[in-house]
Amino acid sequence: MNINRKWREYVAAFSATLITAAAGTTVGWTSPTLPLLRRDDSPIKTSADESSWIASLMILSSALSPIPAAYLADRIGRKRTLLLSAIPYIIGWILVMLAKNVGTIYASRLISGIGYGIAYTTAPMYLGEIATNEVRGAMATLITVMSKLGILSQYCIGPYVSMLGLASFNIAVPILFVVTFTAMPESPYYFIKTGDTNRAERSLKNLRGRNYISEELDSMSHLVHENMKDKSRWKDLIIVGGNRKGLIILSGIYFTQQFCGSTAIISYAQQIFGAAEGGLGAKESCILLGTVQLLTSAISSQLVDRLGRKPLLLVSSCGVGLANIIIGAYFYMKHLNSEYVVSLRFIPVVVIPIFIFSYTIGLATVPFAITSEIFPTNIKSKATCIIQILVALMTFIVTKLYQVTADHLGHHVAFWCFGLLSVGGVIFILILLPETKGQSFAAIQEKLYKNEKVIYEKREDHSANVRILPK
Repeated sequence: MNINRKWREYVAAFSATLITAAAGTTVGWTSPTLPLLRRDDSPIKTSADESSWIASLMILSSALSPIPAAYLADRIGRKRTLLLSAIPYIIGWILVMLAKNVGTIYASRLISGIGYGIAYTTAPMYLGEIATNEVRGAMATLITVMSKLGILSQYCIGPYVSMLGLASFNIAVPILFVVTFTAMPESPYYFIKTGDTNRAERSLKNLRGRNYISEELDSMSHLVHENMKDKSRWKDLIIVGGNRKGLIILSGIYFTQQFCGSTAIISYAQQIFGAAEGGLGAKESCILLGTVQLLTSAISSQLVDRLGRKPLLLVSSCGVGLANIIIGAYFYMKHLNSEYVVSLRFIPVVVIPIFIFSYTIGLATVPFAITSEIFPTNIKSKATCIIQILVALMTFIVTKLYQVTADHLGHHVAFWCFGLLSVGGVIFILILLPETKGQSFAAIQEKLYKNEKVIYEKREDHSANVRILPK
């Protein structure tokens, strides 16, 4: 891979993923802020139940925006839709800066969640469509790299500044995104889809940094025109076997990503380290955690196009499963007041970063690469928004129930449940996930749709009948 020829793609990708760095700040913000809100001298008195709602409401509201985001991405473009996602983040941080009660913080989290849903629906589409085959996986993993950078900023800054100071820092991130991304090109696939070949050509020349792009443009045009011969419908995600297969594969991967406990650990990191009473302070442990996340996501971005998607996901799922079981065992011994706990206090400080390393090397990054490449152009926006809704609901369940489970049944029960579900994810990935490393969109679609041909028959009443025939 010639980096000198790819720098334009990386600049566009970096600018686009600044919005996922903004998303990372909203996710990581709860780790240093919730302990502050629950202190006796807190300016906004917050109960344990209220803190769990603060952590989870953003994710819940993010389920509301993928469908509008998918519609906008097809109507006004990927670029403009991403730019719109910055507005809820900016409003959300303004509300935090003005907050005098828990209700205002609730409102902030709900509004920020709208931006979160738009960003994570549209960013994989944009990155997947501007990148060449050789770097498409690395581009997509930038979503996670930048998100982890946003989370790390909260772990490093949050414990040492006021809530107002942290919100003031965070509001600068979406503003920086708007300033830089405004100058970036739109996806050439979007222009081809709308019939504007001239702008598609200019966009592709801008991204590739050369004038000789006719072969790649012809290939894009052919693929888009084949995909767009017939308009897709929501039910085609289920009716068409290849779409259904892709939806099942992604749902299983994202289920493993969420129910391995990743979001709970990230959102409640400072509280978990405090409860574990490890040898390192909770604040310092969180910084270590965030650093491991960021460095590992950067490593993963380089490995995903070299080692492949499936090997990384298998290693990742095995690692988080084992780490969950060990952490659960430590908390169980602590629950029993075992005499061995004192000599094992190093376990949380060592194993939780191992969990984060394992999670970030595959489950945190690779799913976005697969999401960007597994569906045809005519159904991609619909599939992406359905996946984002499912992810939002799963993340909300994990984030909300973790606190409830830990308070009533113990931390060990939560971590053992995460471990069991991680093992299920290993089996799922091993059996059902195809490898897509280095393959073109056409080759990937040929693999998923290899046993069928989809025919749309228009009726006199302007409806359409779908027939699926063997090739």
